[in-house]
Amino acid sequence: MGDAFSEQELVRIQKLEQLRQLSINPYPAEEFKTTTKIIDILTEYKKYENKEVKIAGRLMSMRIMGGASFCEIQDFENRIQLYVQRDSICPNEDKTLYNTVFKKLLDLGDFIGVEGVVFKTKVGEISIHVTNFKLLSKALKPLPSAKDDGGKVHCAFSNTEQKYRQRYVDLILNKDSRNVFKTRIKIIQFIRDYLNNFGYFEVETPILQPLYGGAAARPFKTHHNTLDVDMYLRISNELYLKRLIIGGFEGVYEFSKDFRNEGMDRYHNPEFTQIELYVAYKDYKWMMNFVETMLQNIVKNICGGLILKNQEVEIDFSRFEKYTMIEVIKKYTGVDISGMNEAQLRNFAKELNIEISDNLGYGKIIDEIFGAMCEPNLIQPTFITDYPIEMSPLAKQKNNDPNFVERFELFINGKECANAFSELNDPLEQKKRFQEELEMARRGDPEAMQMDNDFINAMMYGMPPTAGVGIGIDRLTMLLTGAKSIQDVLLFPQMRN
Repeated sequence: MGDAFSEQELVRIQKLEQLRQLSINPYPAEEFKTTTKIIDILTEYKKYENKEVKIAGRLMSMRIMGGASFCEIQDFENRIQLYVQRDSICPNEDKTLYNTVFKKLLDLGDFIGVEGVVFKTKVGEISIHVTNFKLLSKALKPLPSAKDDGGKVHCAFSNTEQKYRQRYVDLILNKDSRNVFKTRIKIIQFIRDYLNNFGYFEVETPILQPLYGGAAARPFKTHHNTLDVDMYLRISNELYLKRLIIGGFEGVYEFSKDFRNEGMDRYHNPEFTQIELYVAYKDYKWMMNFVETMLQNIVKNICGGLILKNQEVEIDFSRFEKYTMIEVIKKYTGVDISGMNEAQLRNFAKELNIEISDNLGYGKIIDEIFGAMCEPNLIQPTFITDYPIEMSPLAKQKNNDPNFVERFELFINGKECANAFSELNDPLEQKKRFQEELEMARRGDPEAMQMDNDFINAMMYGMPPTAGVGIGIDRLTMLLTGAKSIQDVLLFPQMRN
């Protein structure tokens, strides 16, 4: 809030003083005890009809008349109409509570607590006949509103950037926004319950790490003054969760806030959330079936069926397609690249008008071709398996082709939603892979991993066969809500100053 108050804010501040002169505290400290929620009254009217209730909420509309008025209050989910009659709230001669406080000193946006009797108006609207009310918090800023040509008041807070910067106002005024975040909460709660039912343990691992690893990404860097060492915000929690599998846990998961110092667009935010799960004695094929079933259960539970309408696209979760990376490239380019070397791949990419930087190797070139030619076409749920080893330094090699690894990514509506491996558990091979990553860093790859000697040391004690997966919560929420941008599913997305 700036130093200067607007005219409307000054008027509300004056009302504060008038309330205090009437010995009414505009910000009382004591609890207001409610007896029910608005949703209960609306959905179970017969139970509450002619019964006295106490509810609280934000004042959202007022129609001030003579001795009786109508208004609406709103909680996080719903609104209900209040019928406020002067003689009901002021049974004695003193009518100050209605004539002065209610009619003149209340404003839209104020929080009030009301006590009254539930009834239906002549037009059938469920309402509360108020017998008493209390100001719980005075709002000093007016809520944005606008009138159309017909004089009807509607929400004026629709500017996208405003919504992201002032999410608190967006949530007050836009029920669609509230529903998006309710869906996000339901997704997280469902996954947590689902994994707990399998006996897997939810754990916490460090966000501030001495080494970054577990993904190919640029980190955010900071400095710890006491230890006098550089630290990193985690780009993934994978290596810590695998340490726990080594330590004896047979199934662990974490809802992980991760940070990557990279570009921003409608699918990427520097801070994002994923669920990572690791299960001992399993492989990526088992994990593929597990993820498919879990996602089908999520969609059925939250969306009511397996057919999801996402904007103009209809997505069928009853069937997941499966291709190897080589197969899907052949499907969308007509060319089998399985026998090509690095130079031939570069020439093929050039024929496809795909720019390939000089520091990319064999596997990364394949990934660039896949990203340009295949990924946008993967609208229905599709597992892409068997990635080049250069792209997957933490995954186990395939027995029948050591140039590729046991890995899958799940694509839905043209975007990656999950990434999984049969985890590499050979410590000597893992050390060799880390050394290859260091060489890639020397060649100029800014996303190459660091050497994590402690993780190698942990693996030397023996790591069981393990399947691991990461699922993006933000993209899953976008998918289930039809949101067009990741900023729509983040309560407080990163914005330029």
